[in-house]
Amino acid sequence: MLSKLSQSSLELKESQNQGGVVGEDDVYYHGIGCLAKMFWEITFCCSSPEFKLEEVFTSHGPTVIMPTWFCSREWFSHVGRFDEGGKGVPEDLLFFYEHLQKGGGVFRVNQCLLLYRYHPQAATHSVLEETIWNHRVRFLEDRVLSSWTSFTIWNAGKQGKKLYRSLSPANQKKVIAFCDVDEKKITKGFYTYEESESLATPKTKLASNLSASVPLLLQERPKPKIPVCHFRDATPPFVICVKLDLTGGAFETNLGMLNLKEGMDYYHFN
Repeated sequence: MLSKLSQSSLELKESQNQGGVVGEDDVYYHGIGCLAKMFWEITFCCSSPEFKLEEVFTSHGPTVIMPTWFCSREWFSHVGRFDEGGKGVPEDLLFFYEHLQKGGGVFRVNQCLLLYRYHPQAATHSVLEETIWNHRVRFLEDRVLSSWTSFTIWNAGKQGKKLYRSLSPANQKKVIAFCDVDEKKITKGFYTYEESESLATPKTKLASNLSASVPLLLQERPKPKIPVCHFRDATPPFVICVKLDLTGGAFETNLGMLNLKEGMDYYHFN
């Protein structure tokens, strides 16, 4: 750790306290991080000095990594400490989510103040991608979808469909459509959730003699079919499953023309 880390983080925390952005009680200190350099044949720094907490729902999350965190011991205990479930548990991610759920915020010192080294045998590599995905989906459901009555998934391709399949049944029912720019997907008109359980429902059959045994007829419940439309015809709010910076600016232009507000009309989940 570089000598400036604790000093810079403490100065920022104190300045935020003076600004009144933390809770009424000093226990409610918000988390603070900084930029870091990670050495294992790669170097990490954020792509932009701009910090957006909405990035917490993306696969890369906000650019404040765990080794740089700085908070009070009181707040650490209030959040509940780290999950000691062992190998394969993303304890830092779970702590971060709980921190946000309990009202914590995030501030960043925009300087590289930490040298962070890890190796191929590090415990972080035991955490499966699917485990991270499942936790991300549950956090999205708790934090965002619980307050929405309906929404559109932006991406009728692989990633959008995976998100739909991962949602709870209650939140699947809130999906009113997928939207896209792919004419082939739009022309088809819908996505059929083939992996849904084929539940059978009773079909009533009347009999003249009520005492006689009546065979129970069953009919299969239709599999869900979700409409697919062009993004210009879609209804917000959106959960966007399109990666940024991969379309030569085309996606960003399309999103911008809708004049939507991030954190209200849409969230990125890519």
